[in-house]
Amino acid sequence: QVQLVESGGGLVQAGGSLRLSCAASRRTFSRDSMGWFRQAPGKEREFVAAISWSGGSTYYADSVKGRFTISRDNAKNTVYLQMNSLKPEDTAVYSCAAGPALYGSILYDSVAYNCWGQGTQVTVSS
Repeated sequence: QVQLVESGGGLVQAGGSLRLSCAASRRTFSRDSMGWFRQAPGKEREFVAAISWSGGSTYYADSVKGRFTISRDNAKNTVYLQMNSLKPEDTAVYSCAAGPALYGSILYDSVAYNCWGQGTQVTVSS
């Protein structure tokens, strides 16, 4: 069964904004750590942002800090990624991921997550 579904990707000009959503059908969502990762063509998957189960702790890759904001609504079983001041180098397939309640640097690593969405394409034109 599908547990994570991303939406909100698209084509945007540099400097623009997009808001990604990840709808979860997992019963454990309110206790899950959630993360966003991205993969550009020919590159390895990289960490973008993560949020603790309560939303009280957030983590960001240096490349997006100050431009992207991760948030969650446990009542709606949804996690969001607000992306502002987009750059062409942000172009990638963005995937959300869910895992057990964890804190700290482990959340930067894909091994912390055991459920992945299919991804949504984000393309930033120069």
